[in-house]
Amino acid sequence: MPVTICLHFETHCLAGNLNERYSVSMEEEKRVMMSLKSKKRARHSRELPPKESDDIEDISFSKDETLQIRASLLEWYDENQRDLPWRRISGGSDERDKRGYAVWVSEVMLQQTRVSTVIDYFKRWMNKWPTLHHLAQASLEEVNEMWAGLGYYRRVRFLLQGAKEVVEEGGSFPETVSELRKIKGIGEYTAGAIASIAFKKAVPVVDGNVVRVISRLKAISANPKDTATVKSFWKLAGQLVDPCRPGDFNQALMELGATLCSLSNPGCAVCPISAKCHALSLSRQNESVHVSDYPTKVVKAKQRHEFSAVSVVEILDCQEMTGSQSNSKYILVKRPNEGLLAGLWEFPSILLEKEADLASRRKAIDNFLQSSFNLDLKESTRIVSREDIGEFVHVFSHIRLKMYVELLVLHPKGNRSIEDEKLDKESITWKYVDGKNLDSMGLTSGVRKVYTMVQKHKQTEQATIPGRRRKTAVRR
Repeated sequence: MPVTICLHFETHCLAGNLNERYSVSMEEEKRVMMSLKSKKRARHSRELPPKESDDIEDISFSKDETLQIRASLLEWYDENQRDLPWRRISGGSDERDKRGYAVWVSEVMLQQTRVSTVIDYFKRWMNKWPTLHHLAQASLEEVNEMWAGLGYYRRVRFLLQGAKEVVEEGGSFPETVSELRKIKGIGEYTAGAIASIAFKKAVPVVDGNVVRVISRLKAISANPKDTATVKSFWKLAGQLVDPCRPGDFNQALMELGATLCSLSNPGCAVCPISAKCHALSLSRQNESVHVSDYPTKVVKAKQRHEFSAVSVVEILDCQEMTGSQSNSKYILVKRPNEGLLAGLWEFPSILLEKEADLASRRKAIDNFLQSSFNLDLKESTRIVSREDIGEFVHVFSHIRLKMYVELLVLHPKGNRSIEDEKLDKESITWKYVDGKNLDSMGLTSGVRKVYTMVQKHKQTEQATIPGRRRKTAVRR
């Protein structure tokens, strides 16, 4: 005999919101409850927007979504695009290569750098090297000087190498992504940008701005750095790109991410495609969800700490021992052609194993000057002055470099010069630079900061001790 129970429950679907008393078997109770749960899930699915797919590869834009996003975004871009110098170069057949070259230069400069910073650099660059052929004739030292302050110097080395490659291959600028990818330093993003913007090829681009916009449109919470996720972003961007105006559309997508669809404070109220934004829809349904939750924040790799002793070595000649300082020269050393800041000029410096006191730093510098220049501070030169200037931290993408700075003023004994010493030319490249030329040189931001510290120190010293002559600081 089946067990019977009394079940008192409220059912909207079966009883029209009336409370009734039922006597049912255990099996019947189970069947009714499952039916109620199923109907409740169906009701909620109509009230809330769908959640993101568990598999990012299943996400895509429908045809209607794609057409509406294209139209709305291009209309917004036509009315709101920023006036930037690289956008003013026409794409006419007579300026085809110049347009490709200008887009290439601008895109390389814009990597990891703000638009406002790039504008002046781009203008100076194009004035000096207006075509690919002009750039191909430049030296690495020249382009490094022009690039100084933008950082990530490997970019400019590859830009110069790439220009030389194109000219050597006949000088005609490649138009397709596959051909552009063969050029040194041009990756998938830069190839897509050049091909679409300069040559109207219907290919996508994906940078940080594009990732942010698409991840919000589809509420994608997957790790944006994951290989599968990156591949999906390229697929989705490829679905969106407008076949008639691919360059404008790609720029519009990036422009939206750089302006309205910002990292922490998106302007959803005036966004031209907010009606298609899944993240915005979710945030309106759930107060705990925010548009800025997308894309998922990825923990950055911890920067390593390094320490360096920097010696600004100033060489005086005989005149300066009587008070004139116009002919003093500084020693600059060229960094190795591989590694961090490859091929750039800096003051003599040495990496330290750890933080070090003044005596340890000076000993390390003395050993470096001895081994690199055969410069014995006791035998071949007279130390006019040696002062600890200060320290500061220079931040690279993956390194926090603490730099200890000193000013070392020397006078060669017996009218000798460093050139008279026997140096190992293969191990180090160096040169003398006078103060006037040093002021106008294109130095890295770190080296420029060191030199500025020294100049401020000198000015303070002169103001504190009026009429002081260098000869009073000579150490016998």
